[in-house]
Amino acid sequence: MTTTTNDSVLAAAEQYARDELGGDVTGHDWWHIHRVVRMARHLAEREGADIFICVLAALLHDVADEKLNDSKESGLRKVRDWLAAQPMEESDRAHVMDIIANMSYNGGANPPMRTLEGQVVQDADRLDAIGAIAVARAFLYAGWKGDPIYDPELKPRDAMTPGEYRTGKSTAINHFHEKLLKLKDRINTASGREIAEERHAYMAEYVARFMQEWDGIGS
Repeated sequence: MTTTTNDSVLAAAEQYARDELGGDVTGHDWWHIHRVVRMARHLAEREGADIFICVLAALLHDVADEKLNDSKESGLRKVRDWLAAQPMEESDRAHVMDIIANMSYNGGANPPMRTLEGQVVQDADRLDAIGAIAVARAFLYAGWKGDPIYDPELKPRDAMTPGEYRTGKSTAINHFHEKLLKLKDRINTASGREIAEERHAYMAEYVARFMQEWDGIGS
């Protein structure tokens, strides 16, 4: 495909993502997509991945998210149908769908990404769940789910099925222990790991400070 054609597909994908996610209140809104796209492009350039595939998958990944659809299958079908109408090579469509279908954390149950492009997009998404913005997103998502900020009687879960991870009772602070603080060690690329280290340290310090204040300890 020509550069012009690729650019038109990316422009259409951006508009599609804006239309689908512009009103989201779970932390998976258009601005999350915007950040993931920027990070995916940055990592793709540093790692030598196909920028078109990485940016397209980053634009579309949460349109298919099962948290935002009736099911994982219905979300993937929606994106597959959209891609089918675009002037693309079938191999590129299949590559993007493979990335989107397998990039979710899913309680830690998904298999490793098979391609460099998949690793880049997954890293970009996970890096938005590590650091200062991740702290804000964690509380936004907990509020949307109806989970409390913290409950000392509700302990973090160590082992969960994907269904339990999605629907089980938790808290905003538990979410850090159940997922967010585990992501640093699940980053695929060397470039992503450099960024994750600093962001993880900030986030871990935040959780420690939260617990200090919860326990009534001064600054």
